[in-house]
This record gives sequence, C-alpha cells and structure tokens, in this order.
Amino acid sequence: MSNSYETIIVYSLAKGEEAAKELHAKFEAMMAANGTVDSVDEWGKRKLAYLIDDEAEGFYVFYTFTAAAEFPAELERVAGITDGVLRVMVIKK
Repeated sequence: MSNSYETIIVYSLAKGEEAAKELHAKFEAMMAANGTVDSVDEWGKRKLAYLIDDEAEGFYVFYTFTAAAEFPAELERVAGITDGVLRVMVIKK
C-alpha cells in the first residue's frame, strides 16, 4: 500500500550550489526508485531563521511523492547521515 508524502530538505551551501544540486538529484533518484515522485519544487538559496552548523543560508527543495509506508523512515535516516543535508522533514499527506 502506498501513501502520499511531502518532504522538504535543506541542503548545505558550504561546498557551493552545484554540490547542493548534486545531493538534490541523489535524493530525487532515491525517491523515484522507491516510489513515484509527483512534483519537485526548487525554492533555491534562502536565508535560514537561525544558524545551523554555522551556516546562515541553505538550498531548499520541496518534494511530493508516493511510496510505501516504510520508505519515509529510511529517507530520514539516509538524509540524517549524509554530509551536506542540514535539515529534512517528511510528512504524510
């Protein structure tokens, strides 16, 4: 059984915007491999409300996807251990 999810991931800009876009492509491919990506909205570079790992800006990407119920936990786990990801939030629609 599949569920619909919304995810926002904030990527670090410490290594540049190209590195953030590479991570974005990696996570989008991961979502596509484990379900269906419905839409991707790149919000781009934005100022953070507070410093995260001494960074004042992040690259925001908003995803909507459909996947099995087990996948969001795995997505959060992988994002949590990936260098270059500042924050991730997954919610069920």
